[in-house]
Formats: sequence, structure tokens, C-alpha cells
Amino acid sequence: MTMSRTGGLEVRNLTVGYGKHRALDDASVTVRPGEIVVILGANGAGKSTLLKAISGICEGQVKGQITLDGESLSGLPANRILDQGVALVPEGRGVFGDLTVRENLILGAYSARAREDQATNLERVHSLFPKLIERSGQVVRTMSGGEQQMVAIGRAMMSNPNILTLDEPSLGLSPLLCKELFQNLKKVRDLGIGILLVEQNAKQSLAIADRGYLLENAHIVHEDSAAALRNDPAVQAAYLGAGGAAAPHTHDAPQAAGEAVPAEAAPQGFTIAPRPMQTVSADAILGRSVADLVAAASQRQQSAVTEKRTTPPAPSGQVQNDRLAATLDEIARAAQAARRPRVVERSRPQDRPKDRPTGTTAQTPQPQDHSPAAPPVTIEVYRAPRIEVWRRRPGADDFDRS
Repeated sequence: MTMSRTGGLEVRNLTVGYGKHRALDDASVTVRPGEIVVILGANGAGKSTLLKAISGICEGQVKGQITLDGESLSGLPANRILDQGVALVPEGRGVFGDLTVRENLILGAYSARAREDQATNLERVHSLFPKLIERSGQVVRTMSGGEQQMVAIGRAMMSNPNILTLDEPSLGLSPLLCKELFQNLKKVRDLGIGILLVEQNAKQSLAIADRGYLLENAHIVHEDSAAALRNDPAVQAAYLGAGGAAAPHTHDAPQAAGEAVPAEAAPQGFTIAPRPMQTVSADAILGRSVADLVAAASQRQQSAVTEKRTTPPAPSGQVQNDRLAATLDEIARAAQAARRPRVVERSRPQDRPKDRPTGTTAQTPQPQDHSPAAPPVTIEVYRAPRIEVWRRRPGADDFDRS
């Protein structure tokens, strides 16, 4: 089944900034119907930012022109962009793990352009991925990574897109599953759908792509056919693992000896190298020169040395030991005094005259006790613990003490 498509995706002078940082700077990309375009670049070059800006889910400040089949997509929300025909398969698949395969696919058909043709789109997805038919009722999180990637692509295909964008679809897949994935993308292209592919696996992505762009430090530095990029020494050195003297970082047109090449026929050279970054001197950051800081540090160190020399010498080791021994003796005496029992003397009644009896016989005076007070008597009193036993009354919530 081949679908007829006209127009295509046009991105012109796209710039994305996060505060003062530019994640994408003046990038221009074209994707025509029925072709695969791959974006190659290192981590942090701005590849994912490009796809997010096209799909309307970029959180940065987006400037530039994005059109699909001549209609502007700039500034539209993500749901409107999906209704226009641009679908995204995000990095990490983004499937609903607790739902079944069929439920994930049906959710992809929620856009207005796909609701009426839901059955047709589902049949098309099943023709692309026959394995999803037998796994229709399986919970997605129980599937392998390659099968989950099929579900993610199938869900995006359910929106009946004109342009399908994919962000690192082979991430986390085995080499065998990667090969199967790229073969499936070729089947999607055969339906007349344009594919914009961001991929780290440059070798396999260039093998199925029609054209490619090189994205370095937020800039598009080169565009060419996939075959030319595969055979380019600079691309081989940067992305395909080639090295040595035969893989320079610049690309120039070959010229035979004694034969002039017309200027219009010579391909433009390009360089895959980091863009020179603006540098700021340390004096501007610190607010003073480094020489002044070094001089101040030297002066402070010299002052510390002088102060150390004028400080009286520390007491010798013998003096410190004597002080420690005296302190320990004082602590021992205090502990011994604390262990002594406290003595409380019994008070004696004062000698006072006895009341004289009313009779005529005089009372013999009692001798006074001038003996020293007896030492206090310590009596230890032992009190047995009291134990009470309570029992619940049969058939009642009350308790009796036994």
C-alpha cells in the first residue's frame, strides 16, 4: 500500500535557546515525502532539540520557520502539529507499559485526522509489524525492547502522519534488533511517509537513508546524500570509527594534476570540529589581576611565618606530663571524697530540770550523760514487691482481684 504525498517538511533558520545558551543556531532541514533523512551529531549537538522544536514540545525559546506542505507550524501546540501530520517517536519509546499493545495503538489514533480511518491505520500497522497481531493483548512492559519499539512506531503511525520523526530509536537494542528496526523503517518509507531520523548508529542509519545532515555545536555544518556521507573520510573519522592518516578532519574536492576544476563543480569543503568558544579572562571574572592575588597571598604567608616566630615556645613535654599527672590526682581525690558516706549526727535533748513532784519528797537528780555521741546506725529496709493478680469474670468484662 503506497500513499501519495505532496510537499514536505521545511525547517528554515531554526534557533532554540535556553536562557543565554543556544542549543540550536540557524539550522535548516528539509524532508521530502518518501525519503529518510538522518541527522548525525555528537551528544549535546542539538539533535533532540531539533525534533522537539519541530513537534512543538520544546521548552526553550524557539525562533525560525517550520512549514509542512506549505502550511506554517511555527508556534502551534503539539496537538495541532500532530493534526497537521507530524508524529514523533521520542527517545526511550514513551509507551504506556501497563496497557496492552492494542490499547497503546488505539491511543495513537486520538488525533482528528486519524479517528475516521482508525481501522485502516491499524491494518497498516499490522502489515508493517505482524508480530503485534499475536501480541495484541499482551501488556507492553512485559515485552522486549525491540517489540516495545515496534509498539512506539506503530502508535505514531496510527496518527496517519505525513512526516515521522524518531529520536534514537535503536537506543538499548541488540545488533540483531537494530537491523530489524531499520528494515522496518524502510517499509515505512515505502508507504510514502517522510522520515526524519536522529540516530547515533551512523553506519546502519546511513545504509537506509537517502540524505543526511551533520550537526555540530548547534550548527548544521554539512548536507549531502547518504552514499556521499558514508564514503567521506571526515564522516568516517568522526562517526564511523575510521582513523589514521587516511581520515582527515576536512573535506576538499579531488583535483587531477594539470587539470582545472570549475568552481561551480567543486563541492564545498567542510570541517567537523568544535566551534571556537568565546573565552573570558580570569582577571575579568575575579575583578582583579592574578598577579595581585599572588602578591597578596605571598604577603599573608610571610605575615603568618613572622607571627609564628614571635610566638613563645610551647611548654616542654615534661611540663605537660606534670600538669597532666596533677590533674589526674585532683580527679582521684574528688572521686574518693564523693564515695564517702554522709554522716548525719543525732541531736540530743538539752539538759533541763525535771518538774518537781507535788509531794514533800525531793526527786533525786539524774546524772548527766557526758559520753561522746554514738556513731549513726544505718538500717537497710527491704520491702518485698507487691504482686496483684486480676482475673476476668466468666462472661463479663469486669475483673476481680485474687
